[in-house]
Amino acid sequence: MTPIAQAIEHCHSIVRRHDKDRYLASLFAPDAKRPQLWALYAFNFEIARIRELVSGPAAGEVRLQWWFDVIDGLYAGSGLDHPVVTPLAQAIEDGSLPKTAFLNMLEARRFDLYDDPIPSLAHLEGYLGETSSSLIQLASLILAGPAAAAAASAAGYAGVAYGITGLLRALPLHRARRQCYVPKELLEGEGLTPADILAGDRQEGTLRVLRNLISIAGQRLAAARGLRGEIPPEALPAFLPASVVDAYLERLSRLGLDAMTSVADVPQWRRQLRLWRMARRGAF
Repeated sequence: MTPIAQAIEHCHSIVRRHDKDRYLASLFAPDAKRPQLWALYAFNFEIARIRELVSGPAAGEVRLQWWFDVIDGLYAGSGLDHPVVTPLAQAIEDGSLPKTAFLNMLEARRFDLYDDPIPSLAHLEGYLGETSSSLIQLASLILAGPAAAAAASAAGYAGVAYGITGLLRALPLHRARRQCYVPKELLEGEGLTPADILAGDRQEGTLRVLRNLISIAGQRLAAARGLRGEIPPEALPAFLPASVVDAYLERLSRLGLDAMTSVADVPQWRRQLRLWRMARRGAF
């Protein structure tokens, strides 16, 4: 196996193991595009897990800066022998992916390193716009080229829907890490604070806040689907992960306050079936 083939297989393994929804969706992309998607998604996994790998914010900043330097280097023509960076460089070149998207994604991930709460819904949507939504748009560029520019608004809404859902599902993990991604303004509207979420407060107000976020995720998904006509057919695999949002939101609704201690999961066979059905319909 050649070095590049080994690097692609490394990215493939990361995404298949740690980002199952995006991995399953990538299987609906053309064979030639899959390695580029896997490189992009593996990069996302690596920067999203920095907090888990370090002992504190300072060490996290060092790792984050390493990725900033890597992206700067790639766009300056400097290569790096790394199992994620090498395939990512090819994806950037082949897809003409914009440097600003990667820099903004890295900058947004700086928030993950600290325990500061998300101030407002607008801040949360901004954070998800630079991370989850940007990932969909970059994948769309890989798949559809310049035509993907028309899908930017749809990617924005779909990324926020998928991102809010993911954060709600990760509530138990974030509480264990003393992080609160539930917007402070929504909590204050119920007379609560981020500390109440971290403590596992089970008041009716907490449940109303969670239900509000579930509703917002559903609204953003509906908005994305309303813009389906603006998405080039070739870009559909980039949006397919959002097709499982409904199932996750239904599970979160059933869990109620238990979502703070139990991850809202959906059997893989149900997600696979949903992805297959939506792909056949040309929808998400």
